[in-house]
Amino acid sequence: MAHLPSRRRLALAVPLVLTLTASLGFLPTAATAAPAPVSATTEAGTLTYVVNTKADHRTIASVKKAITAAGGTVVIAYEKIGVIVAHSANAGFAAEIRKARGVQSAGATRTAPLTPAGTTDEGAVQKLTQAQAAQLASAATAGQEPMEADQWDLRAIGADKAAEINPGSKKVTVAVIDTGVDDTHPDLAPNFSASQSASCVGGVADTTAGAWRPADPGHYHGTHVAGEIAAARNGIGVAGVAPGVKVSGIRVSQGEGQFFYPEAVVCAFVFAADHGVEITNNSYYVDPYLYNCLDDPDQKAVVDAVNRAQSYAQRKGTLSIASAGNSNHDLDSDAIEDTTSPNDTTPVTRTIDPHKCLDVPAQLPGLVTVSATGVKGTKSYYSTYGYGAVEVAAPGGDRYQIPDTPSKNGRILSTMPNNSYGFLQGTSMAAPHAAGVAALLKSTHPWASPAQLTALLKIQADKQACPAEPYDGNGDGVVDATCVGGKFYNGFYGAGVVNALKAVTK
Repeated sequence: MAHLPSRRRLALAVPLVLTLTASLGFLPTAATAAPAPVSATTEAGTLTYVVNTKADHRTIASVKKAITAAGGTVVIAYEKIGVIVAHSANAGFAAEIRKARGVQSAGATRTAPLTPAGTTDEGAVQKLTQAQAAQLASAATAGQEPMEADQWDLRAIGADKAAEINPGSKKVTVAVIDTGVDDTHPDLAPNFSASQSASCVGGVADTTAGAWRPADPGHYHGTHVAGEIAAARNGIGVAGVAPGVKVSGIRVSQGEGQFFYPEAVVCAFVFAADHGVEITNNSYYVDPYLYNCLDDPDQKAVVDAVNRAQSYAQRKGTLSIASAGNSNHDLDSDAIEDTTSPNDTTPVTRTIDPHKCLDVPAQLPGLVTVSATGVKGTKSYYSTYGYGAVEVAAPGGDRYQIPDTPSKNGRILSTMPNNSYGFLQGTSMAAPHAAGVAALLKSTHPWASPAQLTALLKIQADKQACPAEPYDGNGDGVVDATCVGGKFYNGFYGAGVVNALKAVTK
């Protein structure tokens, strides 16, 4: 989820607000239109459930009747994947519906009752000041966007040089499954695909104009991610990794805490697949559990439902990229202490086995899971990692790794709602770099399947060996993580750091 300051992956934020004006070459825009809140008529104690069945009409029809008989209401049935979203105020609904003929798994998607949806960015957003913007504009060289001097991340993966050869095809769309995308931003408007955008809050796709936009400017995460992928090279602001491809927004977060509940994510994967999206970016984890344990019937049902949806998308030709997370956890370890689940009510401390309790969607089969690096090319201090769990690495920013740029900010600069720009760091920022490179690969190899694109990402990645010295990400003298593996594959960087230039030349 995209957390409030008190939540686990987003620290206190005291941003310096800036809306760039025409005096620096930026056109002012109207404030981001907030979509109407999704509401439902619910009684006290109502929870949302996913009920998973065989994907055939007769079975689903039978289970729908069983849901009604158990005191539930069907919200939507995704018959193609055998997932039904239901509401019920019956405290015994889950236990009762699991006994129904045709039900393979079922469980609540939250631990708190319905109210009229985490992301993986780490630390406070830092909005660009007017002085910084002016400094960047003066530092820009011929052919650069006004703020590109601060985009060390583009140069780190050769995206600046790749854009000169092939900026990406308009026939390729990357859907940002996130907090919403402000498509009125002048750096995003040229490449935005409204026909492939929607709000999936509540589990049902809403394609009303603007439904995909963030609920308020504080829900900036998706807009930042979208800019990293496909901000246009149009003489305004920043550039994306693949500035010639299309980007769409599928809003899945709801509530003040920006929760990403399973039913919304299921909707998003299915919507993306059915609307011809080639790549999805998933810089979040599914709430309310950081890890979903397969020996718990509710959590198992969540894993099952989301996995069915993303597997359906894969079969339809959609490649999904996911962020590894910001807990500096080793996903190949024997045990991890989770102190923050469930995050929608009262967290409890539990020790989990990451091989049996999964970070969703990052640990689902077929997704490309991305760890984060800083300007020095080493693992970011916060980035989760793990041998066999990470496919590739990409720039995500690191406040301890300082670049030689005008702002000397080790985070990632990108678009923000209401025609503004800001710095963020996190595996949330690493995943869209990989998604942008995947979009360039798809542009170069239009007939490549998701599996083939994954293979190309890995083959073309710049190989990165484990650190020669014990890893101390924040420089406090304490070893923070242990890298396992060799130069061609290891737990910190997977198959290596993605390379945009190779994507358009190999």
